[in-house]
Amino acid sequence: MNINIPTSKLAHDVGAKRPSRSEAEAAVRTLIRWAGDDPDREGLHETPARVAKAYGEFYAGYADDPVAILARTFEEIEGYDEIVLLRDIRVESHCEHHMVPIIGVAHVAYLPDRRVVGISKLARIVDSYARRLQLQEKLTAQIANTINEVLQPRGVAVVIEANHECMSTRGVHKTGVSMVTSRMLGAFRHDPSTRREFLSMISNGVRATVDG
Repeated sequence: MNINIPTSKLAHDVGAKRPSRSEAEAAVRTLIRWAGDDPDREGLHETPARVAKAYGEFYAGYADDPVAILARTFEEIEGYDEIVLLRDIRVESHCEHHMVPIIGVAHVAYLPDRRVVGISKLARIVDSYARRLQLQEKLTAQIANTINEVLQPRGVAVVIEANHECMSTRGVHKTGVSMVTSRMLGAFRHDPSTRREFLSMISNGVRATVDG
């Protein structure tokens, strides 16, 4: 099976020319000075190292191979062919425009065709793509497309509802606003009853937004 996931290659290419830890810490010191403070004062002395360590956690997804995460599947499913849904997966990402948090939940479902994957792998796929600089639209598509290409199910559905701090803490300063994105493939796109069943399994608020 020939699967082409460009984001994995992109992550590999970026990693090959990744700056050193000391260069990253020096960049943080520059930003502290640009903000108007002194990186050598007591309260900020360890901040560059802490920020570099935190970035290693925030953007750990660049080191992941999403295809490998889904590689192990199970075929002894006793003919099960109904929706498999993992709901309310915590999403923690960062906007690629301002590098501020995107926080929300993802609902991931698929219709198996002879094989299934461990449910923890669905959560790991979400994390693998979320822990990168992202657009919510792109994140939604990446999750759905990868599951579809690797598992080759009869359908995939992904809905993400998230708050964007680039909108609430800067710019228009609108709080309490959430963004909903969806990606429906296979039966979820072409079969209205399957789509309705999935949407009825997640929250009414998200269902109303996607249906509208």
